[in-house]
Amino acid sequence: MRMGGRASAAIEILEDVLGRHRPVADALKDWGKARRFAGASDRAVIGNIVYDALRRRASLADMMGSDSPRALVLAALRVQWKLPPEQLAELCVEEHGPGPLSAEERLSLASGTRQSAMPWIRGDYPEWLDQSFARQFSDARVEQGQALAERAPVDLRVNTLKTSTDRALKALAKFKPSPATYVSNCIRLPVPAAAGRNPNVEAEPAHARGWFEVQDEGSQIATLLSGAKAHEQVADLCAGAGGKSLALAAMMENKGQIYAYDSDRQRLRPIFERLQRSGARNVQVIPADEPDRLDALRGKLDLVLIDAPCSGSGAWRRRPDAKWRLRPEVLGQRIDTQRRLLQQGAKLTRPGGRVHYITCSLLPEENQDQIDLFLAAHPQFRLVPYEEQWRTGFLAGRPPSADGSHQTLLLTPLNHYTDGFFIACMRHDK
Repeated sequence: MRMGGRASAAIEILEDVLGRHRPVADALKDWGKARRFAGASDRAVIGNIVYDALRRRASLADMMGSDSPRALVLAALRVQWKLPPEQLAELCVEEHGPGPLSAEERLSLASGTRQSAMPWIRGDYPEWLDQSFARQFSDARVEQGQALAERAPVDLRVNTLKTSTDRALKALAKFKPSPATYVSNCIRLPVPAAAGRNPNVEAEPAHARGWFEVQDEGSQIATLLSGAKAHEQVADLCAGAGGKSLALAAMMENKGQIYAYDSDRQRLRPIFERLQRSGARNVQVIPADEPDRLDALRGKLDLVLIDAPCSGSGAWRRRPDAKWRLRPEVLGQRIDTQRRLLQQGAKLTRPGGRVHYITCSLLPEENQDQIDLFLAAHPQFRLVPYEEQWRTGFLAGRPPSADGSHQTLLLTPLNHYTDGFFIACMRHDK
């Protein structure tokens, strides 16, 4: 396919995503199934255009004076792909291209994005979240939002139960990997160029051998800060597909016990294959329909890790469509769930144990507000400053939190070049 046809395909997919409120991954998959003539490189380029248009939807729409799929695709090719207006005009009239540029489109594409637009437009986040972003970041909210609209690298957690970081680096040498910034067993693959695509590392023999798992460095930092040790009794209350349970097993050197539970059995299903591949032997999976088994652990656990369901705002680099689908009522539901999980975690923790709270969110309602409410209702708990936990497994010195806190840690793409994560560890005083 020529670039004009690829642009037309991106417009068609965006019409499906925006018009039917569909997840972009589903729309891309269905488009590819229906058009077998499109090769892998075509699908990669089309997907990149769609994701780039969604990452900067607000500022691109403001630039064009339109939120239509056509306007977003043209603006994405101009701003993010750096195509000159003359080249855009040529590809639009190619066979299967999206059609000639109008005079208004030519003018908008030549003018570029506005620096005088409102913060949520320049920062490319929903207007209704501007108050939350202002609370969290004040005058830096535009820059934080812009960093959330960049492409993200692929991070890998080397499984120390099976191999070493050096061996994994050699096995993946063709992808030009490098050690990450903070975590000693984290490997980073570079962000591909505009038309490039992320490598399918899960098809590599090293992945089949259990040498690594795909996991953002921020997520790895969040798990390491739990301080899980060999022989401890640990619960992963929102285990999902098991990423953090696997990391905990490696931290604990397969000694002790991890209880992996998630209320969504579909999310939990992949954990079994991943456990087998990783060599983790100290993880006991509690089925989603057997939550009462957690009751037997009440007051007995050294560590309760809560990777709480949240807005996912910290991962907007990877799932840009999610930020435009997020609604106030959904955020409210997530906040209620987080409070219930924190209460449950408090009941499961023994005196001297820890509740380790994590969200992939940058919103204060899901983060510090939740911790303040929890500590007010549970005076037997106190915050453990993240600076005290920043020891084993880290390459670099502890970074400053994006919100200036010395107690909790807020990671952001702008400050730490990771996905956005909030991390708080609370100890049950004896």
